[in-house]
Amino acid sequence: MIRIRPEDMGQSVFDRIGKQWMLVTARAGGAVNTMTASWGGLGILWNRPVAFIFVRPQRYTYEFLENSDRFTLSFLPESQRAALNLCGSKSGRDLDKIAAAGLTLRETKEGCPAFAQSELTLVCEKLYVQDLQGCGFQRPELLKQFYPQNDLHRMYVGEILGVEREDRP
Repeated sequence: MIRIRPEDMGQSVFDRIGKQWMLVTARAGGAVNTMTASWGGLGILWNRPVAFIFVRPQRYTYEFLENSDRFTLSFLPESQRAALNLCGSKSGRDLDKIAAAGLTLRETKEGCPAFAQSELTLVCEKLYVQDLQGCGFQRPELLKQFYPQNDLHRMYVGEILGVEREDRP
């Protein structure tokens, strides 16, 4: 892995997050958990490069994010689609899904959990956390469509501390 600047990541964020998907990973109490996500974004906030992600409170990864100051976003190649599917459909409460997905944990320079299979990893430090609220929806049909059980996501905004890219010749 080589270190690059956030602005040198390349590829559309719409493709990376919305189509390629990502693994949201955090460590808490010595354990690591990950989940697949396809909602989020990248940008500039408070003069810093940031990533923002959304996690429902019933997800096991939510507990890890709540108990950690840092998290990673890992983008895997298309050859790892089965691992992404497994990490998005199974809970770490029920099995070691990292092992079940055939993923290999590694440490970033900052000591955060990431994956050897990742072609791009963002290391993030939490800056801001906020629960989405029904009263904020300007289009009520979205609230009805995506939250029929009122289980709104929590938004995490993380400063991008580092970006690691697979070193390709």
